[in-house]
Amino acid sequence: MKGPHPMKYAYFDASSGLSGDMILGALLDLGASTKTFKDAMAELKLPVEIRTKEVTRAGLRGLKVDVVIKKGGESPARHWHDIESLVLKSPFSEPVKERALGAFRVLFEAEAKVHGSTFHDVHLHEAGADDAMVDVVGSAFLREELKISRVYCSPLNLGSGWVKASHGRLPVPPPAVAEILKTTPVYSAWADQELVTPTGAAILAALARPGDPGAFVPISVGYGAGDRELADRPNLLRVIVGEPAGGEDDEHGHHHAHGSRSPGSFGPAASLVADEMVVLEADVDDMNPQFWEAAREALFAAGARDVTLGATSMKKGRPGMLLRVVAAPEARDRLAAVVLSETSTIGVRFHAVSRLTLPRRIERVGTPWGEVAVKVVTLPDGSERAAPEYDDCLRIAREHAVPVPRVHEAALVAAASRGIEQA
Repeated sequence: MKGPHPMKYAYFDASSGLSGDMILGALLDLGASTKTFKDAMAELKLPVEIRTKEVTRAGLRGLKVDVVIKKGGESPARHWHDIESLVLKSPFSEPVKERALGAFRVLFEAEAKVHGSTFHDVHLHEAGADDAMVDVVGSAFLREELKISRVYCSPLNLGSGWVKASHGRLPVPPPAVAEILKTTPVYSAWADQELVTPTGAAILAALARPGDPGAFVPISVGYGAGDRELADRPNLLRVIVGEPAGGEDDEHGHHHAHGSRSPGSFGPAASLVADEMVVLEADVDDMNPQFWEAAREALFAAGARDVTLGATSMKKGRPGMLLRVVAAPEARDRLAAVVLSETSTIGVRFHAVSRLTLPRRIERVGTPWGEVAVKVVTLPDGSERAAPEYDDCLRIAREHAVPVPRVHEAALVAAASRGIEQA
């Protein structure tokens, strides 16, 4: 039986800013397989070619990643449903999909805010292009490949001046970047140009938390190069990966001295996925019950991983509802704002939690009426279990006027034909 796996921290030193390609370059430079990365990105089926090369910036080496649109290829402006569909149909793990969609959700929210539009009406130009798709999904994929548990980031150097965009000349930082980074430590120094791109800011929002990780022991360093040479500093994003100093945190978030083992561990823990989450809670006793569904939809749209309601007893014996929201830590403030806007509560509690989840992936199986997405989880003993996605079953059932249970059963039969058991 294997012992606990050490937590790995990544620290982004963004003194020269960051962009999607710089993040990819730094993560690949940490030792991730370039071939594995390119093969994985090919699953997005985009008309792009990924090129990597070593370059120097102010005399220091770094890895440059270029995502080149192939001749005759298109890079269209995309709405949320276009990007969501592309990501959900991909074969990546659920955490990779969630982080990628989290980054795009941040982008759409920011663009809608600064242009006075709505989340579903706004469309992305540069940030939704094929190269940006690779930047966002690729960054989430490489974090998983490198088994990085937590990502931290230094204050961001934004640069200064003006930048050309599809809407014309914009001040640095561009409005969308300023919106995304509202709660992030930033500064402007030494560069009369844009240093943080919208894609880079969104990836940071989905993958990292601002601040100092505390004492940790570096084990590898990667450098991702930007396009330009800066006048007085290397245009490089440095990412340092290390383990907590003085010991290790296991998947449960418990601390262990080097050489110790986690008591009470079970099964092959390597099959479990550990991550850090935040739980937001609110007690409500004065809200029209009809409004709860709208609140749930708004929370999921804002990035909640789970939303539950339970009965509770409040002051003076009044019956009430306990709202509980589970989310990634970087979504905390955004979701708190939704709770305070969409419900009648005047306060939100929150606390950090660690969780263990089973690895999962989405496969598409054929039924007599069309394809259904099936969630496949890997159990601790290595076996697999399938659960058809209800929304797909409902949609197909309505389109073909057949009962939902028939579609569900057909999807299970199709999964079983691949050797995957029923959930």
